[in-house]
Amino acid sequence: MAITRDDVLKALSTVSVDDGSTTLPGSGRLSQVVIDPGNRVMFSIRIDPSEAERFESVRREAEGRVLALAGVSSVLASLTAERGSNAPAQGAAPRPPGPGVAPPPRQGNALPGVRHIVAVASGKGGVGKSTTACNLALALGAQGLKVGLLDADIYGPSVPKLLGLSGKPRVIEGKTLEPLQAYGLKAMSIGLLIEPESAMIWRGPMVQSAITQMLRDVAWGELDVLVVDMPPGTGDAQLTMAQATPLSGAVIVSTPQDLALIDARRGVTMFRKVSVPILGVIENMATFICPNCGHASAIFGHGGARHEAERLEVPFLGEIPLTMAIRETSDAGRPVVATDPDGPQAKVYREIAQKLWGNLTGAPASRAAPKIVIE
Repeated sequence: MAITRDDVLKALSTVSVDDGSTTLPGSGRLSQVVIDPGNRVMFSIRIDPSEAERFESVRREAEGRVLALAGVSSVLASLTAERGSNAPAQGAAPRPPGPGVAPPPRQGNALPGVRHIVAVASGKGGVGKSTTACNLALALGAQGLKVGLLDADIYGPSVPKLLGLSGKPRVIEGKTLEPLQAYGLKAMSIGLLIEPESAMIWRGPMVQSAITQMLRDVAWGELDVLVVDMPPGTGDAQLTMAQATPLSGAVIVSTPQDLALIDARRGVTMFRKVSVPILGVIENMATFICPNCGHASAIFGHGGARHEAERLEVPFLGEIPLTMAIRETSDAGRPVVATDPDGPQAKVYREIAQKLWGNLTGAPASRAAPKIVIE
């Protein structure tokens, strides 16, 4: 049975908002309703961040009314908070916190039990962001922290492959999903909910709703930090995370060459404009380490991300080499931090994670960020 937007709007007209004075469609808060070929319905409700708790019940009621329609397979509804009037203007970039200074708390609809949410982002694809996010999460866990990893890259989910995960998450308590676990991490990815070769041909509102639901309809439990592997770029998905979620900060991953640094600057600028602190910049593939002789070669250049961090006055977290070990363990679903914790690659990630945690909490790191010396 085909579902129409009119059917959805009629169902939503039974949902009251603003103390019962108006219906949801008549309130001006409802986004465009999107219905995909599989009869999945997507929409969002615009709110002020201060209204998040009150409107969560409205969101759930709206989902329930639409899900009750004959033929609807699923509903993705989200609360979207625009940047508040007290946030910096679009042209004003807030000064980053100094080393060892915790970023100020941000308003938003917090996740119960989750102390910090950290976005790992990049201005472009192909810089090793997902591999970095995965090993960074494992390195934080190696410090004794309770860590979760959310794969928010809807179009190119990599976490199931990186962690060797398969199978569908179990549904608990109605609509809530139980995250899968690997190497001590709680993990969730759209890649666990679809067939491996499925193409996610989704428009912006659908992507936003999917990310919001993976954040809020997953039983994350008590976590010290939730690491979010962001999609590359500075589009709808990034804005959804930055505006509707109380991010503690963002980490920007870049390779050393100028082409990647141009896009990394855009990532820093975007997060600053939505008042998300930059916790640091990581230079990935800083050098190629020959597996035979151990010689380091700067095939993508070297030091560009460090210099860019200094220019932008944001922390520099460290350099990660391009090695066969990192590539092989990532492809095999056996990340190097978990499977070779005493090796040189794991040490690099652990030192970066230690400095990141220091920047996040305000506690000074005991060791400096690793630096690769080219001979």
